[in-house]
Amino acid sequence: MQDTGPPSLRSLHSGFRSSVRQHPHRAALSLGGRLHTYAELDHVARRWAAALLEVSARPRRVGVLGHRSLVTYAGFLAALYAGAAAVPLNRKYPVARNQDVVERSDLDALLVDDGSLPHAARLLGGLRDAPPVLLPESDEVPAGLDPGPGVLTRGAVEGRTPLPEPSVTGPDDTAYLLFTSGSTGRPKGVPVSHANVSAFLRVNAERYDFSPTDRFSNTFDQTFDLSVFDLFMAWSSGGCLVPLDGPDLRAPLDFIRDQEITVWFSVPSLAVLQHGSGTLLPDSLPSLRWSLFCGEALPASVAAAWQAAAPRSVVENLYGPTEATIACTVHRWVPQRSPALSANGIVPIGRPYPGMEAALLDPDGTPVADGRAGEICLRGPQVFEGYWRSPEQTRRSFHERPDGSWYRTGDIGRRTADGTLLYAGRLDSQVKVLGHRVELGEVEAHLRDQEGVDQAVVVAVPGDEEGTTVLAAILCGTDVDVDAVEKGLRDSVPPYMIPLTFHLVDRLPLNANGKVDRGALRERVMSGELEPCPL
Repeated sequence: MQDTGPPSLRSLHSGFRSSVRQHPHRAALSLGGRLHTYAELDHVARRWAAALLEVSARPRRVGVLGHRSLVTYAGFLAALYAGAAAVPLNRKYPVARNQDVVERSDLDALLVDDGSLPHAARLLGGLRDAPPVLLPESDEVPAGLDPGPGVLTRGAVEGRTPLPEPSVTGPDDTAYLLFTSGSTGRPKGVPVSHANVSAFLRVNAERYDFSPTDRFSNTFDQTFDLSVFDLFMAWSSGGCLVPLDGPDLRAPLDFIRDQEITVWFSVPSLAVLQHGSGTLLPDSLPSLRWSLFCGEALPASVAAAWQAAAPRSVVENLYGPTEATIACTVHRWVPQRSPALSANGIVPIGRPYPGMEAALLDPDGTPVADGRAGEICLRGPQVFEGYWRSPEQTRRSFHERPDGSWYRTGDIGRRTADGTLLYAGRLDSQVKVLGHRVELGEVEAHLRDQEGVDQAVVVAVPGDEEGTTVLAAILCGTDVDVDAVEKGLRDSVPPYMIPLTFHLVDRLPLNANGKVDRGALRERVMSGELEPCPL
């Protein structure tokens, strides 16, 4: 794949390197009240990259296990500087899930921050062939982690001479590898190349007039691909990244005001909750220049309220699966016309980015008639080549047509007369919860693994707040201990995949085709006919 973009945006980290040269003394990261300049962050990343190259002569994939720490951000850069793909891990996820990711991605090294040491000890202790580990914030090897030549603590890492320049990577090399929810009970690996993400960065650099004076929010964990926008759009513009955590995420509007954020990016749920609580007041967010939402459906009422709260801000709704690199369509909210374009109270997902194409296709790959709904299928430079070590899954996920290969998103869409794309739901059982993709089949697979559970169905229902989605689990079995089931599930899936309610039935209803009638179960949950079990 030929990359003809400007040199400053030909790899994921080249924009950061350009800012290091142009703005070495400007703040690149505000973390825990401390500012890290571009020069400082670059120096740390080059030193850690040198340590990575010592434990692995040519690392291909480097895990980054950190949360809102220097390792989270400099560690991602260090992996790229070492010529490797970054593989983010999340300490909030169950140990077994992270072990699966480490083994399947075949890591050559793992960077761990101080706060993740207990998780890392359990994670690595259960592996047959653990990768070398760098502990750049730790002076001692924690209990449970075997010390040895493959474990470098702070002193050993600090003793390395920083790389003069990052290792050379090609456009087709993988920049990062993420694992998303899968219907088989195992996450799917999505490798995104430097060419894929560079195409995304170039479009956004041209679309938005970001500058070194901008202050960017960071609401997403690194295991969520939307975080890549936060880091590398901030750093390619010379701006400052200001992460949110804990109390900040519970009071994001105060954070925006206190930190004078100019570029906000989040899932719509955060805005929905503020709107529902009555705190999204007109003219209350004067610092914002850009307000971007992605990851799930954006209610028009919330977009309008946010626009009123941030009158100097441009509000946009972005759309795109991880497989098409962060986002690939966009709709700019215009108060005079967007409400009329919104379908079922949901803001349109707009039009494809330059270079990207979106088609609405029938299951056999033929285009749907004008005005009809069809599966949103994508092609262009942002679309990945295929799932990690899964050729059959890749084959099923593309339509091969005479005009090229189209990625099947599984999302249903319609086009308005003027060509605007509208989101109309899912073809399958995949839903969005707090912006995260969740395959209901994956949750069901883990529920069936719990003692006493013979059958399990998970349905998505509206939450208490407008525009939110929650999960409800309906279980069949003898002597099901719901408390034990819920606890067992917490040990195997991330928190956002835990159903909010659990319901017991003697048998599951069937439709005329002899299949489980999920629609009927959903209605019974929503109506209150199926009462939730106390937890």
